[in-house]
Amino acid sequence: MTNRATDFLLDPRLAADTVTLGELPLCRVLMMNECRYPWLILVPRRAGLVELLDLEPDEARMLWEELHQSMAALRDLGTKINMGALGNMVRQLHIHVIARTEGDPAWPGPVWGHSPREPWPDPAESAETLRRRLKLPQCGI
Repeated sequence: MTNRATDFLLDPRLAADTVTLGELPLCRVLMMNECRYPWLILVPRRAGLVELLDLEPDEARMLWEELHQSMAALRDLGTKINMGALGNMVRQLHIHVIARTEGDPAWPGPVWGHSPREPWPDPAESAETLRRRLKLPQCGI
């Protein structure tokens, strides 16, 4: 029998495009390496999840609490918070939380596919700022 928590592996595409900020009770919290938008990605640490419906009811409640915490951390960094769980390119369940600002490069459309990604000049500094906003300890992952 498999243990969904201990068998968790982060999809390599997510790992390649992000910086790990830390872990909440359910989710690994990532920062998209894209300097134009404050952008978090929450990935529930459970193996085999594809859809939100794959979560147990208590996990779904915990995910909502962690999304709320993430949205609050980004709230004053933009004028609108966007959230999305698409999964067309990366099937592993993950939820994007993005602070948008009127007039940003993709406004008012979606950020996906708008233009090539622009990495942070110093991702460690940006990650530390978001880590503090989320009240996460230093990351040892």
